[in-house]
Amino acid sequence: MDVAGTIRFLLDGKVHAVADCAPTTTVLEYLRERLGRCGTKEGCAEGDCGACTVVLAELAGADLRYRAVNACIRFLPTLDGKALFTVESLKSAAGALHPAQRAMVECHGSQCGFCTPGFVMSLFALHRSERHPDDAMIRHALSGNLCRCTGYRPILAAARRMYEYPADDARERELREGLGSIRVTRELRLEGPGGSYIAPVTAAGLARALAERPSATILAGGTDVGLWVTKHQRELPDVVYLGNVAELAAVAAAGDGLEIGAAVSLTDAFAALLAQWPDLGEIARRFASPPICNAGTLCGNVANGSPIGDTMPALIALGSTVTIQGAAGARELPLEDFYLDYMKKDLQPGEFVRSVRVPRAQPGLQVRSYKISKRYDQDISALCGAFAIRVEHQRVAAARVAFGGMAATPRRAPACERALAGAAWNEAGIAPAIAALASDFAPITDFRATRGYRAAVAGNLLRRLLAETTGRGAAASVWSHAG
Repeated sequence: MDVAGTIRFLLDGKVHAVADCAPTTTVLEYLRERLGRCGTKEGCAEGDCGACTVVLAELAGADLRYRAVNACIRFLPTLDGKALFTVESLKSAAGALHPAQRAMVECHGSQCGFCTPGFVMSLFALHRSERHPDDAMIRHALSGNLCRCTGYRPILAAARRMYEYPADDARERELREGLGSIRVTRELRLEGPGGSYIAPVTAAGLARALAERPSATILAGGTDVGLWVTKHQRELPDVVYLGNVAELAAVAAAGDGLEIGAAVSLTDAFAALLAQWPDLGEIARRFASPPICNAGTLCGNVANGSPIGDTMPALIALGSTVTIQGAAGARELPLEDFYLDYMKKDLQPGEFVRSVRVPRAQPGLQVRSYKISKRYDQDISALCGAFAIRVEHQRVAAARVAFGGMAATPRRAPACERALAGAAWNEAGIAPAIAALASDFAPITDFRATRGYRAAVAGNLLRRLLAETTGRGAAASVWSHAG
């Protein structure tokens, strides 16, 4: 087996090699404490505030892809084969500011300055990815960055202004060549006092690594695992990273559906899903900020199994399946059967979630997923509801309903579905289905919402679906019943 023992990534156009770091060293920690690059700030240490934002570039086929990520929860070994940009990287060889930096200065987008490097890096990623973004795209690109002193108006003005300046694209060719020179072709293994790190390059190699270390932490995007280290102060003796497995990084047609591999980012997974199911746009938009979605994976969200994981209700409502692989082979099961109890999944030691298979769009099937939280952006759900309903001749011909935040696992609502079957698609017709939710779920009260609120809003989401799909539902009732 061909094995590498050194992390290699590009920094300021040069190959940077690291062989002596603990596997859970964060990019933020390395930048500030080892390289003295203090422009990358530490704020929340959980990927919420954006002060630590950096940009990663990598080859994606023939394309050069730039994406903003949170350095505070990104482990350094995952940079292997990529290019890293920090705010110090942006100025030209002659010392000129990048258009994003220049625009922030000229539009007075910085006051105390703490958050400014993170905003600049998000703007840099936008500048490299979109040539003519509209206001909605700009706001979305900055949704993972917080500012509490300057205010957002001058920052939004800077986002528009930066496109007025000439861009320096001279380094693009050199970047492509540099990335080609460090392309990952060998399994990376790091051993040290802080633990071991294995990054296989094939699914078979991943299965072997997990068979060797069945209790290892499986790392995909790190948007949850990173917090185990930064917030919970947990030691992770063995880490197995799946992000270098090319065959798991694809979205492929699979029979009558889409197969989304374990290494596919949420950004790319949502793009594929929305091409089939555009009405899932709300959950894609509100799931998390771009830096989180650029790092996190759909299969990681599924494998985590949190009862408030926002993708699972929609996937369950669509009838998705999950493929599990281990040393003995692969097996497939309905996603709804994967969750056994609170944070307990149908996974044996050494097994991993290889992919999720999502059925293709079907004519006449109405699909929606709604997230309820205290804030519109960057917040954990109080509950999340998803519906896949076919209406024929003003009656429900088929229905699948699933919720997160209403039980110990993401779960279907069988009593609600039975009550909907054959019911008139109007306010009176759905009333028994709303009442049936009380037998499907016994939600708890916690700091996000009370039991009564969750129960009431779950029913109101079905009313909202009726209002949206008929155009004549009483929208006022959707909110008047929320309590």
